[in-house]
Amino acid sequence: MGIQFNRIKSVLVENNRTNKWLAEMLKKNEATVSRWCTNENQPSIETLYQIAQVLDVDIRELLNRTK
Repeated sequence: MGIQFNRIKSVLVENNRTNKWLAEMLKKNEATVSRWCTNENQPSIETLYQIAQVLDVDIRELLNRTK
């Protein structure tokens, strides 16, 4: 498995939300959200900001620390 850049799936679980819910909230394809959650692909900075807004978290919570 590659580098885990984001924590989207973890934050969804912490907030009792699903990939499907996030896809509906962002008006994105569920497969796209699934790829973000598995770190197969990464959302844009703008999309990360939108994710943080709908989950009501600081955007930094969606990213893994580098140190």
